[in-house]
Amino acid sequence: MMNWFRQCWQHVRQLSGDDMYERYLAHYAEHHAGETDTPPLSRAEFFRQWQDEKWQGVKRCC
Repeated sequence: MMNWFRQCWQHVRQLSGDDMYERYLAHYAEHHAGETDTPPLSRAEFFRQWQDEKWQGVKRCC
């Protein structure tokens, strides 16, 4: 039962975007591990960059 709950919770976090930073770190570790000149973003920096990209440009219906 607990395993089912964990899987559901992980799915909810993925759908809502709550695990975006963890996925970013996993991607960074897999694809950019040898790059010492650019360390991974901190959680705050990642969130700030995500907010800037999300709200950049015109956001209106008409």
